[in-house]
Amino acid sequence: GLANVWRTRTMRGSVVIAVIYSVALGKSNAAPGPAEGGPERRPSRRRGRPRALTRVRARRYKYGPILSPSLRFLTRSLLVAVLLVVGGCSWIRPGPTPIPPPAELYTLGETELGRRRYEEARQQFRQIAERHPNSSYAPRARYLIGEAFYREGEFERAIKEFGEFLAFYPRHQIADLAQFRLAMSYYDQIKPIEQDQGLTGKALEQFKKLVKEYPESRYAGDALAKIDLCRGRLAQKELFVASYYFRLGNMAAARQRLELILKDYPRTLVLPETLYLLADVNFREARPAEGTELFRRLANDYPHSEWGRRATQRLSAQR
Repeated sequence: GLANVWRTRTMRGSVVIAVIYSVALGKSNAAPGPAEGGPERRPSRRRGRPRALTRVRARRYKYGPILSPSLRFLTRSLLVAVLLVVGGCSWIRPGPTPIPPPAELYTLGETELGRRRYEEARQQFRQIAERHPNSSYAPRARYLIGEAFYREGEFERAIKEFGEFLAFYPRHQIADLAQFRLAMSYYDQIKPIEQDQGLTGKALEQFKKLVKEYPESRYAGDALAKIDLCRGRLAQKELFVASYYFRLGNMAAARQRLELILKDYPRTLVLPETLYLLADVNFREARPAEGTELFRRLANDYPHSEWGRRATQRLSAQR
């Protein structure tokens, strides 16, 4: 923790200060020589020095060196500088910012989300997910990150966040809501019939998954309705392509698309128009009996629809 770091810095600083102090004062512990203003040493005829002189000098340096005022100032300045460098000026730096509790972060995030300040809301929720991953607020914070992207219209990023939530918490109490939002992130990007319907297919898959994985969810009913809409959309796309081939005179390609609608989307709203166009394809391919049978089916099953009335007129004209 911070106490261990401070203790380590203090110990290192004490060692460095002690070394510098010894180096700075080491020269003062020795007796001054001629070059330093001391008395000139005279060669002694005797090998040893008089014991009296040795005792005098010992008493002279017994209590440490006597420093000049300038040298004392220089030493103190040096010690202060070393202490600042080694200590890292820790008393000048601001202390670490405390981490707010998850409840406080969650409240702030919800407030920002309600104000449509989506980026600020995501910042609060990310702090919960990163700093408090084991708290009870972490799952909902992860979900709300995706919710903020969804409300902002960033559907691709919302899909990513909802997918990660379901990977971490597949059985959480709001997992069905995350699955619903994931499907809606695809559904809200559905393009016009003239364009590619790949997103419609993905939305259909996610709504089916919701109904399968969470059949008791409050969102299951809405998901079933969206499934019918997606299937109808895909059927409309097939009918659009079939009509295009019919206008080009490519009856084989048109038949293939129309029969696909009858097989995969038999309960969609485009079924009457599909039957009528398929009857026309049969007449173009010299198969009048099959065409007439389809007109009769239209007249009997959909008498009040536009295509049922047209079929009735065509049958009357054949008589």
